[in-house]
Amino acid sequence: MPRWWPSWRPSPSGGWPGCADRGRTPYGRPGPCARTIQLVTTPRIAFLKGHGTENDFVIVPDPEGRLDLSAAAVARICDRRAGLGGDGLLRVVRAAAHPEAREQAGEAEWFMDYRNGDGSVAEMCGNGVRVFVRYLLHAGLVEAGDVAIATRAGVRRVHLAKSGDVTVSMGRAELPEEGVTVTVDGRSWPARNVNMGNPHAVAFVEDLAHAGHLREAPPFAPASVYPDGVNIEFVVDRGPRHVAMRVHERGSGETRSCGTGACAVAVAAVRRDGADPAVTGLPVTYTVDVLGGSLSITELPDGTVEMTGPAVIVAEGTFDPDWLTTALA
Repeated sequence: MPRWWPSWRPSPSGGWPGCADRGRTPYGRPGPCARTIQLVTTPRIAFLKGHGTENDFVIVPDPEGRLDLSAAAVARICDRRAGLGGDGLLRVVRAAAHPEAREQAGEAEWFMDYRNGDGSVAEMCGNGVRVFVRYLLHAGLVEAGDVAIATRAGVRRVHLAKSGDVTVSMGRAELPEEGVTVTVDGRSWPARNVNMGNPHAVAFVEDLAHAGHLREAPPFAPASVYPDGVNIEFVVDRGPRHVAMRVHERGSGETRSCGTGACAVAVAAVRRDGADPAVTGLPVTYTVDVLGGSLSITELPDGTVEMTGPAVIVAEGTFDPDWLTTALA
């Protein structure tokens, strides 16, 4: 790189010195003039990175719903070597601008368009909705307090504390009677079927290491119970109303945390321990340790599940136009 290259600066008019007849440098590279033209003619798309208990996401603000993000484009963006990297992608869209949200959004102004890391569409993401709301506060689009967010699993009510923690009302768990058997390296466990807007199979094990490497989805039977796949949690006890988990997320692989998974684990543990709030009339709270931290999960007597945990914005920038054009192609 020539020593003079960093000294080029735009003129007050927005052009570059000596740009009247130059588009390339003497070294054959695109000159500053060419780059100025490119920056003017190619839109810059913003992104942010955030995480909730180290379940990390690429956040793409698209309030008017103009971006066409294919599964392949999302997978490219979430690729940790060829893209930005993330367990999933959160597209921030006004509910009125998204066809899936218009009819069910109610009072919710914003729709969380969540995609798994492989680009597949997902109904809900507990850590994702916390990070989503943290972004809205960061961008000045909401104030701290109570916020309604539209998701494919319905509207979720969120309380955003200035301290950083976010509490999400995750709705009521569904507990279909039919479960599955999960098998890893010759060991098998019964798994409880819990639906938190997306499907989970919760298996209580003796040691989290028994879950293996979790690079691929553990096999389960009968396969007909989850024809579209399932999130699988492996759980051990840590103490009274305190458990730890590992998770293989459908479409993402093993992640450092899964919010809906932590809720499913707590709901399954409540039933196993005979502490059903619908019977006792008292709320019950479990601490769920994930690889990336801890979440507090409370089930209320009416069956509503609440999740409290951190959400952090760590970086923001813009996609390189040429790279994004290739990714979106």
